[in-house]
Amino acid sequence: MYEFTILTAYPWIKALHVIAVISWMAGMLYLPRLFVYHCEAEVGSKQSETFKVMERRLLKAIINPAMIITWLAGLYLAWSGDWYIYGWFHAKLTLVLVLSGVHGFFSRWVKDFAADRNTRSQKFYRIINEVPTVLMIFIVILVIVKPF
Repeated sequence: MYEFTILTAYPWIKALHVIAVISWMAGMLYLPRLFVYHCEAEVGSKQSETFKVMERRLLKAIINPAMIITWLAGLYLAWSGDWYIYGWFHAKLTLVLVLSGVHGFFSRWVKDFAADRNTRSQKFYRIINEVPTVLMIFIVILVIVKPF
């Protein structure tokens, strides 16, 4: 019979962490693309209203819960695996904090679009769309390679 202990919990929480990270990143990569297309829609149009619903649901149903689970599972893993003592982990944590800040900006922009207050261009959102990708690349390298 399989006994669930603190030692057997680690790989399960690690799996949960990876699933949550994938979900968080999927949303963080898709939401700014929605912003790009939303910029093209006329204020008050059916298309604009549809984008508002899509952006809100993506943020509330996927991105926010995935970020929370990522953080909770990640903090458990860092603590129970003693990862917090390594330099690569400090760098990773810093980048995850930056990614969380980007998430905060995305949340703000969802509210701006919902209130028809967007002042940014498609070009701005196309550039911002690359920020989560760059952060993800460096975070994954730090976790897998552990260079320092």
